[in-house]
Amino acid sequence: MPTEKKTWIITGAGRGLGVDIAKAALAAGHNVVATGRNPDAVAEALGGAENLLVAKLDVTSSDDATAAVKAGVDRFGGVDVLVNNAASFYAGFFEELTPEQMDRQITTTLIGPMNVTRAVLPIMREQRSGHVVTISSSAGFAGFEYGTAYAASKFGVDGWMESLAPEIEPFGIHTTVVNPGFFRTELLTKESTNYAPATIEDYAERNAAQREFWEGMNGKQGGDPAKLAQALVTITELEQPPFRFIAGADAIAQAEEKLAERRQQIDAHRELSSSLAFDDADAAPEA
Repeated sequence: MPTEKKTWIITGAGRGLGVDIAKAALAAGHNVVATGRNPDAVAEALGGAENLLVAKLDVTSSDDATAAVKAGVDRFGGVDVLVNNAASFYAGFFEELTPEQMDRQITTTLIGPMNVTRAVLPIMREQRSGHVVTISSSAGFAGFEYGTAYAASKFGVDGWMESLAPEIEPFGIHTTVVNPGFFRTELLTKESTNYAPATIEDYAERNAAQREFWEGMNGKQGGDPAKLAQALVTITELEQPPFRFIAGADAIAQAEEKLAERRQQIDAHRELSSSLAFDDADAAPEA
């Protein structure tokens, strides 16, 4: 049992990782406001429990976010942990992704968490406590071919969270961004993944290979989402939770590779990079 019973709000709790997170929080004895675009699906996935409230929440709607947070506060008296989990995946080469697909990716995966966090922060500030957990991705620090839309949204998530952290830390609010590698969630199912139309002949061969890879990866990812959900429960119970949690051995390997690459890029042109300041003579004011 947890040392302190908390109230969690979890987005995207009707499918995939969100279901596992909600189940782990409930099993730990916490109150859970489980949200999703289809509340019936959320209720079916989680069953009934005294400490469970199911609420409708499309993260792209700030009105939905405000209503879901209010429902949680009315039922349980406050909000201690927000888990921004809802997301989607628009896959494709940048030139073939439509502007509408790019907009939908960023609206769901970046603006969505902002909408819900904006609704929760006044409650946490008043309490002078809370924890905002946002599920990003290894794509939040390492872009990849065929992932321009997804990586753009997740890089945005990481930058937003890193900048938000010092803004709300004085109010006793913790922040954690989670960068998972490949976990066997439902992100790569037809319900969550959308592919750019194949419209440019120059990309045709690579497009077919990429499509085959991503469709073939569905259901074969190495990470166990139930274990990740339990890890998040553990993190939220720490007195000083980490700002960044890189989840999965594959994500750690990718992060280490990216750090080494960044170091090489810094060192390769260190002298040129360091020579760009005003010369003292040029900077001095005229007599």
